[in-house]
Amino acid sequence: MSDPRPLLLRRGPLLLTALLLCALPFYLDAFWLRIGLFSMAAAIGAVGLGLLSGTAGQLSLGHAFFLAVGAYGYVWLAGEPGPGLPPAVATVLAVLLAGAAGGLFSPVAGRVKGIYLGVATLALVFLGHHVLLTADSVTGGFNGRSVPPLELGGFTFAESDPGLTVLGVPFGAEERLWYLGLALFAVTWFTARGLLRGRPGRALAAVRDSETAAAVMGVHVARYRSAAFVVSSMYAGLAGVLLALSFRRVVPDYFSLALSVDYLAMIVIGGLGSVAGATAGAVFVTALPLLMTRYADQLPLVATPGSGGGSIGPTEASRYLYGAAIVVILLYAPDGLHGLARRLRARLRRRPTVTGPPGTGPSSGPDRTDPDTPSGTTGTTGTTGTDDTSARAKEHTP
Repeated sequence: MSDPRPLLLRRGPLLLTALLLCALPFYLDAFWLRIGLFSMAAAIGAVGLGLLSGTAGQLSLGHAFFLAVGAYGYVWLAGEPGPGLPPAVATVLAVLLAGAAGGLFSPVAGRVKGIYLGVATLALVFLGHHVLLTADSVTGGFNGRSVPPLELGGFTFAESDPGLTVLGVPFGAEERLWYLGLALFAVTWFTARGLLRGRPGRALAAVRDSETAAAVMGVHVARYRSAAFVVSSMYAGLAGVLLALSFRRVVPDYFSLALSVDYLAMIVIGGLGSVAGATAGAVFVTALPLLMTRYADQLPLVATPGSGGGSIGPTEASRYLYGAAIVVILLYAPDGLHGLARRLRARLRRRPTVTGPPGTGPSSGPDRTDPDTPSGTTGTTGTTGTDDTSARAKEHTP
Protein backbone atom coordinates (compact mmCIF):
# COMPACT_ATOMS: atom_id res chain seq x y z
CA MET A 1 0.00 0.00 0.00
CA SER A 2 1.35 3.41 -0.93
CA ASP A 3 2.15 5.95 1.76
CA PRO A 4 -0.67 8.56 1.89
CA ARG A 5 1.56 11.24 3.39
CA PRO A 6 2.64 14.18 1.19
CA LEU A 7 5.93 13.80 -0.66
CA LEU A 8 7.57 16.65 1.27
CA LEU A 9 6.65 15.05 4.58
CA ARG A 10 8.02 11.68 3.46
CA ARG A 11 11.25 13.11 2.09
CA GLY A 12 11.64 15.80 4.74
CA PRO A 13 13.92 13.84 7.12
CA LEU A 14 16.13 12.76 4.22
CA LEU A 15 16.46 16.33 2.96
CA LEU A 16 17.24 17.65 6.44
CA THR A 17 19.89 14.97 6.92
CA ALA A 18 21.47 15.87 3.56
CA LEU A 19 21.53 19.58 4.43
CA LEU A 20 23.06 18.84 7.84
CA LEU A 21 25.79 16.68 6.32
CA CYS A 22 26.59 19.38 3.75
CA ALA A 23 26.91 22.00 6.49
CA LEU A 24 29.19 20.00 8.80
CA PRO A 25 32.53 21.00 7.15
CA PHE A 26 31.84 24.61 8.12
CA TYR A 27 31.69 23.73 11.83
CA LEU A 28 33.84 20.63 12.44
CA ASP A 29 37.62 20.39 12.64
CA ALA A 30 39.82 18.01 10.64
CA PHE A 31 39.63 15.15 13.17
CA TRP A 32 35.85 14.83 12.98
CA LEU A 33 35.89 15.21 9.21
CA ARG A 34 38.38 12.34 8.96
CA ILE A 35 36.07 10.17 11.05
CA GLY A 36 33.24 11.05 8.69
CA LEU A 37 35.35 10.26 5.63
CA PHE A 38 36.44 6.87 6.97
CA SER A 39 32.86 6.13 7.97
CA MET A 40 31.51 6.99 4.52
CA ALA A 41 34.11 4.79 2.85
CA ALA A 42 33.30 1.95 5.25
CA ALA A 43 29.57 2.43 4.65
CA ILE A 44 30.03 2.05 0.88
CA GLY A 45 31.90 -1.23 1.37
CA ALA A 46 29.44 -2.42 4.03
CA VAL A 47 26.47 -1.81 1.72
CA GLY A 48 28.13 -4.05 -0.86
CA LEU A 49 28.81 -6.79 1.68
CA GLY A 50 25.23 -6.42 2.94
CA LEU A 51 23.92 -7.13 -0.55
CA LEU A 52 26.10 -10.22 -0.75
CA SER A 53 25.69 -11.68 2.74
CA GLY A 54 22.43 -10.15 3.94
CA THR A 55 20.35 -10.23 0.75
CA ALA A 56 21.92 -13.07 -1.24
CA GLY A 57 22.89 -15.10 1.84
CA GLN A 58 26.52 -15.71 0.82
CA LEU A 59 29.22 -15.66 3.48
CA SER A 60 32.33 -13.75 2.43
CA LEU A 61 35.53 -13.23 4.40
CA GLY A 62 37.42 -11.74 1.46
CA HIS A 63 35.98 -8.23 1.36
CA ALA A 64 39.35 -6.72 2.29
CA PHE A 65 40.83 -8.20 -0.91
CA PHE A 66 38.43 -6.28 -3.14
CA LEU A 67 38.99 -3.06 -1.19
CA ALA A 68 42.72 -3.54 -1.82
CA VAL A 69 42.08 -4.08 -5.54
CA GLY A 70 40.19 -0.79 -5.72
CA ALA A 71 42.72 1.17 -3.67
CA TYR A 72 45.87 -0.13 -5.34
CA GLY A 73 44.20 -0.14 -8.75
CA TYR A 74 43.56 3.59 -8.45
CA VAL A 75 47.07 4.30 -7.14
CA TRP A 76 48.76 2.39 -9.96
CA LEU A 77 46.50 3.63 -12.77
CA ALA A 78 46.76 7.29 -11.75
CA GLY A 79 50.36 7.35 -10.47
CA GLU A 80 53.93 6.89 -11.53
CA PRO A 81 55.13 4.25 -12.18
CA GLY A 82 51.97 3.33 -14.01
CA PRO A 83 49.91 4.51 -16.95
CA GLY A 84 49.42 7.93 -15.35
CA LEU A 85 45.78 8.16 -16.38
CA PRO A 86 43.56 11.07 -15.35
CA PRO A 87 42.44 10.41 -11.76
CA ALA A 88 38.73 10.38 -12.68
CA VAL A 89 39.35 7.74 -15.34
CA ALA A 90 41.54 5.80 -12.91
CA THR A 91 38.71 5.82 -10.36
CA VAL A 92 36.22 4.30 -12.80
CA LEU A 93 38.74 1.73 -14.01
CA ALA A 94 39.66 0.79 -10.43
CA VAL A 95 36.01 0.07 -9.64
CA LEU A 96 35.69 -1.97 -12.82
CA LEU A 97 38.92 -3.79 -11.94
CA ALA A 98 37.47 -4.79 -8.58
CA GLY A 99 34.32 -5.97 -10.35
CA ALA A 100 36.45 -7.98 -12.77
CA ALA A 101 38.25 -9.60 -9.83
CA GLY A 102 34.86 -10.50 -8.38
CA GLY A 103 33.80 -11.82 -11.78
CA LEU A 104 36.82 -14.13 -11.93
CA PHE A 105 35.82 -15.51 -8.54
CA SER A 106 32.07 -15.57 -9.30
CA PRO A 107 32.02 -19.13 -10.73
CA VAL A 108 33.13 -20.32 -7.30
CA ALA A 109 30.54 -18.09 -5.61
CA GLY A 110 27.85 -19.47 -7.93
CA ARG A 111 28.48 -23.08 -6.96
CA VAL A 112 29.80 -22.98 -3.38
CA LYS A 113 27.88 -21.67 -0.40
CA GLY A 114 27.95 -21.43 3.36
CA ILE A 115 31.13 -22.01 5.30
CA TYR A 116 32.81 -23.42 2.20
CA LEU A 117 32.43 -20.12 0.39
CA GLY A 118 33.72 -18.32 3.48
CA VAL A 119 36.88 -20.44 3.49
CA ALA A 120 37.34 -19.90 -0.25
CA THR A 121 37.08 -16.12 0.12
CA LEU A 122 39.40 -16.27 3.12
CA ALA A 123 42.08 -17.58 0.77
CA LEU A 124 41.71 -14.40 -1.29
CA VAL A 125 42.82 -12.26 1.65
CA PHE A 126 46.04 -14.20 2.26
CA LEU A 127 46.79 -14.46 -1.45
CA GLY A 128 46.17 -10.75 -1.96
CA HIS A 129 48.32 -9.77 1.02
CA HIS A 130 51.19 -11.86 -0.35
CA VAL A 131 50.90 -10.22 -3.76
CA LEU A 132 50.82 -6.74 -2.21
CA LEU A 133 54.05 -7.45 -0.34
CA THR A 134 55.93 -8.98 -3.24
CA ALA A 135 54.80 -6.95 -6.28
CA ASP A 136 57.03 -3.98 -5.44
CA SER A 137 56.84 -2.36 -8.87
CA VAL A 138 53.05 -2.00 -8.58
CA THR A 139 52.28 -1.83 -4.86
CA GLY A 140 55.49 -0.44 -3.37
CA GLY A 141 55.95 -3.49 -1.17
CA PHE A 142 55.79 -3.26 2.60
CA ASN A 143 55.99 0.55 2.69
CA GLY A 144 53.13 0.99 0.23
CA ARG A 145 52.65 3.91 -2.12
CA SER A 146 51.47 7.49 -1.86
CA VAL A 147 48.06 8.22 -3.38
CA PRO A 148 47.74 10.69 -6.27
CA PRO A 149 45.06 13.30 -5.47
CA LEU A 150 41.79 13.16 -7.36
CA GLU A 151 41.20 15.97 -9.84
CA LEU A 152 37.91 16.81 -11.55
CA GLY A 153 37.65 19.66 -14.01
CA GLY A 154 40.76 21.38 -12.69
CA PHE A 155 39.57 21.14 -9.06
CA THR A 156 41.93 19.10 -6.90
CA PHE A 157 40.73 17.23 -3.81
CA ALA A 158 43.91 18.03 -1.90
CA GLU A 159 45.57 21.01 -0.26
CA SER A 160 47.16 22.23 -3.47
CA ASP A 161 45.43 25.58 -3.09
CA PRO A 162 45.68 26.53 0.61
CA GLY A 163 44.10 29.91 -0.06
CA LEU A 164 40.69 28.47 -0.98
CA THR A 165 38.01 29.66 1.46
CA VAL A 166 34.24 29.23 1.37
CA LEU A 167 32.13 31.55 3.53
CA GLY A 168 35.24 32.40 5.51
CA VAL A 169 36.14 28.74 6.19
CA PRO A 170 39.47 27.44 4.76
CA PHE A 171 38.81 24.40 2.59
CA GLY A 172 41.66 21.90 2.86
CA ALA A 173 41.85 18.28 1.81
CA GLU A 174 39.37 17.01 4.43
CA GLU A 175 36.70 19.57 3.54
CA ARG A 176 37.02 18.85 -0.18
CA LEU A 177 37.05 15.08 0.24
CA TRP A 178 34.02 15.33 2.52
CA TYR A 179 31.79 16.42 -0.37
CA LEU A 180 33.34 13.82 -2.66
CA GLY A 181 32.58 11.15 -0.07
CA LEU A 182 29.00 12.42 0.28
CA ALA A 183 28.48 12.23 -3.47
CA LEU A 184 29.87 8.70 -3.71
CA PHE A 185 27.86 7.56 -0.72
CA ALA A 186 24.67 9.08 -2.16
CA VAL A 187 25.22 7.15 -5.39
CA THR A 188 25.77 3.97 -3.37
CA TRP A 189 22.69 4.58 -1.21
CA PHE A 190 20.24 5.14 -4.08
CA THR A 191 21.60 2.44 -6.38
CA ALA A 192 21.58 -0.17 -3.61
CA ARG A 193 18.05 0.72 -2.49
CA GLY A 194 16.86 0.66 -6.09
CA LEU A 195 18.42 -2.76 -6.54
CA LEU A 196 16.75 -4.09 -3.39
CA ARG A 197 13.35 -2.72 -4.37
CA GLY A 198 13.52 -4.10 -7.91
CA ARG A 199 13.40 -7.55 -9.39
CA PRO A 200 17.09 -8.36 -8.65
CA GLY A 201 16.58 -7.74 -4.94
CA ARG A 202 13.51 -9.96 -4.80
CA ALA A 203 15.34 -12.68 -6.72
CA LEU A 204 18.34 -12.53 -4.39
CA ALA A 205 16.05 -12.70 -1.35
CA ALA A 206 14.33 -15.74 -2.84
CA VAL A 207 17.70 -17.41 -3.42
CA ARG A 208 18.66 -16.68 0.18
CA ASP A 209 15.43 -18.11 1.60
CA SER A 210 15.22 -21.23 -0.56
CA GLU A 211 17.23 -22.05 -3.64
CA THR A 212 14.76 -24.77 -4.64
CA ALA A 213 11.77 -22.44 -4.44
CA ALA A 214 13.69 -19.72 -6.30
CA ALA A 215 14.57 -22.15 -9.10
CA VAL A 216 10.93 -23.22 -9.36
CA MET A 217 9.92 -19.56 -9.77
CA GLY A 218 12.33 -19.20 -12.67
CA VAL A 219 15.31 -17.60 -10.89
CA HIS A 220 18.70 -18.66 -12.26
CA VAL A 221 20.32 -19.33 -8.89
CA ALA A 222 23.97 -19.58 -9.96
CA ARG A 223 23.72 -16.51 -12.19
CA TYR A 224 22.19 -14.30 -9.48
CA ARG A 225 24.66 -15.47 -6.87
CA SER A 226 27.55 -14.69 -9.22
CA ALA A 227 26.06 -11.29 -10.08
CA ALA A 228 25.72 -10.46 -6.38
CA PHE A 229 29.41 -11.20 -5.90
CA VAL A 230 30.39 -8.93 -8.79
CA VAL A 231 28.22 -6.04 -7.59
CA SER A 232 29.52 -6.40 -4.04
CA SER A 233 33.10 -6.36 -5.35
CA MET A 234 32.45 -3.13 -7.27
CA TYR A 235 31.09 -1.42 -4.16
CA ALA A 236 34.19 -2.62 -2.29
CA GLY A 237 36.43 -1.24 -5.05
CA LEU A 238 34.74 2.17 -4.78
CA ALA A 239 35.20 2.08 -1.00
CA GLY A 240 38.87 1.23 -1.51
CA VAL A 241 39.37 4.27 -3.76
CA LEU A 242 37.79 6.59 -1.19
CA LEU A 243 39.86 5.02 1.60
CA ALA A 244 43.05 5.53 -0.41
CA LEU A 245 42.20 9.20 -1.04
CA SER A 246 41.42 9.69 2.67
CA PHE A 247 44.59 7.97 3.95
CA ARG A 248 46.80 9.51 1.23
CA ARG A 249 49.01 6.41 1.49
CA VAL A 250 48.13 2.75 1.12
CA VAL A 251 50.04 -0.07 2.83
CA PRO A 252 49.40 -3.83 2.55
CA ASP A 253 48.93 -4.42 6.29
CA TYR A 254 45.72 -2.40 6.34
CA PHE A 255 43.96 -4.85 3.98
CA SER A 256 44.21 -7.85 6.25
CA LEU A 257 41.78 -10.41 7.63
CA ALA A 258 40.95 -8.05 10.51
CA LEU A 259 39.43 -5.61 8.01
CA SER A 260 37.18 -8.34 6.57
CA VAL A 261 36.04 -9.24 10.09
CA ASP A 262 35.32 -5.57 10.76
CA TYR A 263 33.02 -5.47 7.74
CA LEU A 264 31.17 -8.57 8.90
CA ALA A 265 30.71 -6.87 12.27
CA MET A 266 29.29 -3.79 10.51
CA ILE A 267 26.51 -5.63 8.72
CA VAL A 268 25.65 -7.83 11.71
CA ILE A 269 25.40 -4.88 14.10
CA GLY A 270 23.52 -2.73 11.60
CA GLY A 271 21.19 -5.42 10.28
CA LEU A 272 21.59 -7.92 7.45
CA GLY A 273 20.05 -6.96 4.12
CA SER A 274 19.52 -3.31 5.03
CA VAL A 275 21.23 -0.32 3.43
CA ALA A 276 20.53 1.95 6.41
CA GLY A 277 21.60 -0.78 8.83
CA ALA A 278 24.89 -1.34 7.01
CA THR A 279 25.52 2.41 7.15
CA ALA A 280 24.82 2.59 10.89
CA GLY A 281 27.03 -0.42 11.60
CA ALA A 282 29.85 1.05 9.50
CA VAL A 283 29.75 4.33 11.41
CA PHE A 284 29.76 2.51 14.75
CA VAL A 285 32.64 0.13 13.96
CA THR A 286 34.74 2.81 12.21
CA ALA A 287 34.29 5.68 14.63
CA LEU A 288 34.65 3.72 17.88
CA PRO A 289 38.43 3.00 17.73
CA LEU A 290 39.18 6.55 16.51
CA LEU A 291 37.22 8.10 19.35
CA MET A 292 38.78 5.78 21.92
CA THR A 293 42.23 6.67 20.62
CA ARG A 294 41.57 10.38 20.99
CA TYR A 295 40.02 10.13 24.47
CA ALA A 296 42.14 7.24 25.77
CA ASP A 297 43.59 9.35 28.59
CA GLN A 298 40.07 9.91 29.94
CA LEU A 299 38.90 6.28 29.77
CA PRO A 300 39.52 3.71 32.50
CA LEU A 301 41.64 0.62 31.72
CA VAL A 302 42.61 2.05 28.32
CA ALA A 303 46.22 3.01 27.67
CA THR A 304 47.13 5.95 25.49
CA PRO A 305 48.89 4.95 22.24
CA GLY A 306 52.62 4.43 22.77
CA SER A 307 52.46 4.56 26.57
CA GLY A 308 52.86 0.79 27.11
CA GLY A 309 51.88 -0.59 30.50
CA GLY A 310 49.48 -3.37 31.40
CA SER A 311 46.32 -1.70 30.08
CA ILE A 312 44.88 -2.55 26.71
CA GLY A 313 45.18 -0.16 23.79
CA PRO A 314 42.24 1.73 22.31
CA THR A 315 42.11 -0.45 19.19
CA GLU A 316 41.89 -3.67 21.20
CA ALA A 317 39.38 -2.11 23.59
CA SER A 318 37.16 -1.04 20.70
CA ARG A 319 37.24 -4.57 19.28
CA TYR A 320 36.13 -5.95 22.64
CA LEU A 321 33.28 -3.45 22.75
CA TYR A 322 31.85 -4.09 19.34
CA GLY A 323 32.42 -7.81 19.84
CA ALA A 324 30.19 -7.51 22.91
CA ALA A 325 27.76 -5.48 20.79
CA ILE A 326 27.56 -8.35 18.29
CA VAL A 327 26.71 -10.80 21.08
CA VAL A 328 23.98 -8.50 22.44
CA ILE A 329 22.55 -7.94 18.95
CA LEU A 330 22.44 -11.66 18.18
CA LEU A 331 20.74 -12.43 21.49
CA TYR A 332 18.17 -9.63 21.73
CA ALA A 333 17.87 -8.04 18.27
CA PRO A 334 18.87 -10.42 15.46
CA ASP A 335 17.76 -7.88 12.85
CA GLY A 336 20.30 -5.33 14.14
CA LEU A 337 20.06 -1.61 14.71
CA HIS A 338 17.83 -1.16 11.69
CA GLY A 339 15.31 -3.62 13.10
CA LEU A 340 15.31 -1.81 16.44
CA ALA A 341 14.70 1.51 14.70
CA ARG A 342 11.89 0.02 12.61
CA ARG A 343 10.11 -1.36 15.67
CA LEU A 344 10.54 1.96 17.46
CA ARG A 345 8.96 3.82 14.53
CA ALA A 346 6.08 1.34 14.53
CA ARG A 347 5.44 1.98 18.23
CA LEU A 348 5.53 5.73 17.75
CA ARG A 349 3.05 5.51 14.87
CA ARG A 350 0.65 3.27 16.78
CA ARG A 351 -2.35 5.28 17.92
CA PRO A 352 -3.69 4.70 21.43
CA THR A 353 -7.25 3.46 21.92
CA VAL A 354 -9.71 6.34 22.43
CA THR A 355 -13.18 5.82 23.93
CA GLY A 356 -15.77 8.07 22.30
CA PRO A 357 -19.53 8.31 21.80
CA PRO A 358 -21.41 5.50 20.03
CA GLY A 359 -20.56 5.20 16.36
CA THR A 360 -17.03 6.57 16.69
CA GLY A 361 -14.44 3.84 16.96
CA PRO A 362 -10.70 4.10 16.90
CA SER A 363 -9.11 4.22 13.49
CA SER A 364 -6.45 1.83 12.43
CA GLY A 365 -3.50 2.99 10.40
CA PRO A 366 -2.63 1.36 7.11
CA ASP A 367 -0.03 -1.36 6.78
CA ARG A 368 3.30 -0.02 5.68
CA THR A 369 6.16 -1.78 4.07
CA ASP A 370 9.71 -0.85 4.96
CA PRO A 371 11.42 -0.10 1.63
CA ASP A 372 14.84 -0.76 3.12
CA THR A 373 14.10 -4.40 3.87
CA PRO A 374 14.27 -6.62 0.79
CA SER A 375 11.93 -9.24 2.13
CA GLY A 376 9.12 -6.69 2.48
CA THR A 377 8.57 -6.89 6.23
CA THR A 378 5.35 -5.13 7.16
CA GLY A 379 4.17 -3.59 10.36
CA THR A 380 0.51 -3.14 11.25
CA THR A 381 -0.35 -0.02 13.19
CA GLY A 382 -4.03 -0.67 13.88
CA THR A 383 -5.67 -1.07 17.35
CA THR A 384 -8.90 -2.69 18.52
CA GLY A 385 -11.52 -0.61 20.24
CA THR A 386 -12.76 -3.13 22.81
CA ASP A 387 -13.68 -0.54 25.46
CA ASP A 388 -15.92 1.38 23.04
CA THR A 389 -17.65 -1.82 21.89
CA SER A 390 -18.41 -2.79 25.49
CA ALA A 391 -19.89 0.64 26.19
CA ARG A 392 -22.28 0.42 23.20
CA ALA A 393 -23.36 -3.07 24.29
CA LYS A 394 -24.29 -1.81 27.76
CA GLU A 395 -26.47 0.97 26.27
CA HIS A 396 -28.63 -1.55 24.40
CA THR A 397 -28.98 -3.90 27.36
CA PRO A 398 -32.57 -3.75 28.77
